[in-house]
Amino acid sequence: MHRLVCIHCKKVYSPESVIYTCPACGHLLAVEYDLDAISLSRSDLLARPLSVWRYRELLPVTIPPVTLQEGGTPLYHLKRIGESLGLPNLYAKHEGMNPTGSFKDRGMTLGVSMALQLNMKMVACASTGNTSASLAAYAARAGIPAVVLLPAGKVALGKVAQALMHGARVISVAGNFDRTLEMVHDLCISHGIYLLNSVNPYRLEGQKTIGYEVIDQLGDVPDRLVLPVGNAGNISAVHKGLTEWQSLGWIDSLPMMTGIQAEGSAPVVRAIKGDLPEVVPDVNPETVATAIRIGAPVNAEKALRAIRQTGGLAESVTDEEILSMQRSLAQMEGIGVEPASAASVAGIKKLVEMGAIDPDERIVCVVTGHLLKDPETVIKQCSPPTEIDATLPALLSALQL
Repeated sequence: MHRLVCIHCKKVYSPESVIYTCPACGHLLAVEYDLDAISLSRSDLLARPLSVWRYRELLPVTIPPVTLQEGGTPLYHLKRIGESLGLPNLYAKHEGMNPTGSFKDRGMTLGVSMALQLNMKMVACASTGNTSASLAAYAARAGIPAVVLLPAGKVALGKVAQALMHGARVISVAGNFDRTLEMVHDLCISHGIYLLNSVNPYRLEGQKTIGYEVIDQLGDVPDRLVLPVGNAGNISAVHKGLTEWQSLGWIDSLPMMTGIQAEGSAPVVRAIKGDLPEVVPDVNPETVATAIRIGAPVNAEKALRAIRQTGGLAESVTDEEILSMQRSLAQMEGIGVEPASAASVAGIKKLVEMGAIDPDERIVCVVTGHLLKDPETVIKQCSPPTEIDATLPALLSALQL
């Protein structure tokens, strides 16, 4: 059994309530479980296939889920990058290997399943790209219509293509992400459409399974978990999930939750460094990492708690640092990610250079989306193919052999 609880005033709501924030005080909601009623052991879990639904007793869905076999993404040891940074225990959890190429699939298998469980007939979201791609695919799988609002000219081509191909009604808005989110929220409230941005606490329940998988794959709790921060749902969700495991007695400690933002879109970093009680939004966020180009993160309240309660850090990185690490991940480790994904590893590099990281730490960086999500940014960074005549001498000359 589960219930919805306000993280601020602690007011409790029925799990059947279609609400996104606390009607009493306006703060965010969380899904809480009766953990004492869970008769399950860690060994029971480990006997199941690695996926989001391995952890179904800690998820709110009671119907057969809408699934594309999400989760079970690889955990890579970053040996060469780790060696260059003096970090022998540096890892990357590659969420770009999910069905639509990003971590958002973990949230959407939950969110769209809950839409059906709550008898909702249509789903919608605002998106910087990955959310729209994922929502469109899972809505198609469920057989229900989807509406996605995108900030005009601010979404990578690969993500727009996914949303269109999967049949969503795609609306391009002449405004930034924060404005499109306000619009879709108003639409959903006024027309009874189910909102599946990360303000929806059920969506975050799927994303918390990233942390579960990291521990199952690593065999222990990492010292530090590092995530790119846009709307701040991921870092919040992973912290919540691991807190549940700690309450169950399955783990003894929590990793230091560390959030990395782009320099041009860093309200969470400023709040942590300035010891502010809440974030001050960026009015005009700007970064090449379109997935985290968000000035007013919806889950900031939860994210600040996650970082502070675990003794974590928040840092920003420049676009140049992000793109440099995107190239390093591809060329040194064979791991292709979109720019926002590379922010987590770029952030660790910067924190090492600042002397803020113990070299003996076991560090897991979550890389959130696949290289092909943003092919335009990739092409701009790379030299074009060398063109030659169709002769062997021409080939040898080009290769300088």
